[in-house]
Amino acid sequence: MDEDLGCEHGLSLYIETNNHKMLFDTGASDLILENARKMQVDLSKVDLVVISHGHCDHGGGLRAFMSVNSKAKIYLNSKAFGDYYSNRLNGEKKYIGIDKTLLPNDRFILVDGQTEIDDELELFSNVKGNKLKPSGNQDLFMKVDSLLVLDDFAHEQNLIIKENGNIVLVAGCAHNVIVNILEHFHLNKNRQPSYVIGGFHLYNRSAGRYENPSAIADIGTCLLSTGAMFYTCHCTGIKAYESLKSIMTDKIEYLSTGSQLIV
Repeated sequence: MDEDLGCEHGLSLYIETNNHKMLFDTGASDLILENARKMQVDLSKVDLVVISHGHCDHGGGLRAFMSVNSKAKIYLNSKAFGDYYSNRLNGEKKYIGIDKTLLPNDRFILVDGQTEIDDELELFSNVKGNKLKPSGNQDLFMKVDSLLVLDDFAHEQNLIIKENGNIVLVAGCAHNVIVNILEHFHLNKNRQPSYVIGGFHLYNRSAGRYENPSAIADIGTCLLSTGAMFYTCHCTGIKAYESLKSIMTDKIEYLSTGSQLIV
């Protein structure tokens, strides 16, 4: 981690491709502006944004980003502005959705299912697999009519980047489980990605608890079998990463604030 940069519980990836300067998520706050300045990333030049799902640790910096960028199109799942809540240790259910006062905005592009943005970028949602669902999902809720029910994470979407013969899969928190996301990808693409980047939701921040070690080991074995290279961060948690590392060895690395990766 670069100690000159600010940290928070959130995710934001700045990505440059052959055709785009883009963001995948915007973190939890306006800290994105300060860190971008320190890393000499000009956010005004970003031409496209993807928000992975409707939680504020991924879309909380959206207003700050839009204050310095007037052109980028912003891709969100059509359910991203739902009412989402999280359990807290004191029993409170706290609202963790994206700021609805940003609506309406003609820069927002609301999508569902599989969406091809261009020859380089593609989005997909509707991951249906049920393998190894994280226990942390039991502390996350959505409002349906006036009732709070368990979140089904239909608002979660993933990014595919196709470039120079490689396919990079980018996930936010993988609430639908990275194993299920990869199975969905393989079913539709008949191959595995070359690289996978993102959080795997193996640490429940609300409860301060990691997933069962046997479940983490099963995930590590599944990931290793794909042959892809994995870079994880955010909600995976250091302890879970270390467990995955012991299984996957050189097929997984950790990204922290300020990490730079060339694919």
